[in-house]
Amino acid sequence: MARLPQRIVCLSTETVEVIYLLGEEARIAGISGFTTHPPRARKEKPKVSGFSSAKIERILAVEPDLVLAFSDLQGDIARDLIKAGVAVHVFNHRSVDGILAMIETVGRLVGADARALALVAELEQTIATERAAGEARAARLGRRPKVYFEEWNEPLITGIRWVSELIGIAGGEDCFGELSVHPNAKQRILADPAVVIPRAPDLIIGSWCGKHFQPAHVTSRPGWEAIPAVKDGHVVEIKSAILLAPGPAAIREGLPAIGRCLDSLG
Repeated sequence: MARLPQRIVCLSTETVEVIYLLGEEARIAGISGFTTHPPRARKEKPKVSGFSSAKIERILAVEPDLVLAFSDLQGDIARDLIKAGVAVHVFNHRSVDGILAMIETVGRLVGADARALALVAELEQTIATERAAGEARAARLGRRPKVYFEEWNEPLITGIRWVSELIGIAGGEDCFGELSVHPNAKQRILADPAVVIPRAPDLIIGSWCGKHFQPAHVTSRPGWEAIPAVKDGHVVEIKSAILLAPGPAAIREGLPAIGRCLDSLG
């Protein structure tokens, strides 16, 4: 339909991923340089912004009739685009249910409601399957293993809500689940690495946003040799590209990856 947006700029990777999965990628006129899913989008679409910064002129140059943004981190960009007369939709989801709701909304925006609902149903089935596997995993181990998830190392930042929820679905227990409800990364900072030691995680998952995880940097922290995960060699990486964006990949790829990490415990 002519009334649907024809030239969409996506300022974060998850909306690019969804539009491609819905088969509506022809509508995308520009993407963020931090887009990771699908990989071919980086070759096919102009990169017109960063994530938290952008030159408005570059975005306007591709003549968007809709810009999809994410959270307060892109609030200034959204404000400037609105002042320039561009329609902007800002998502603000940070949970598994929020990911599913975002997909449904994107589907409506591009006139692919049925395909969006089908994608959500597929992801819900993945969640159900992984939840059952997680319950079996916990039963086999006789407990829900404690997981320390590290999103950043300088300073230490623990996992955001959807990651914490995925750990729970996979049969684990997020050591710092109480912090995961905070949307702002600054609110999830651990001021002293020593506070991890008494939480005694069985598994440490590193997913440093935008850089390669270094297990040796983790295991060499003072006092951390007493942590079960360190003693038993259960310090692993899950690539941030598949877990730290609130889109389908976090469920399709990140959730099973967490399950495999928990399976390594025995």
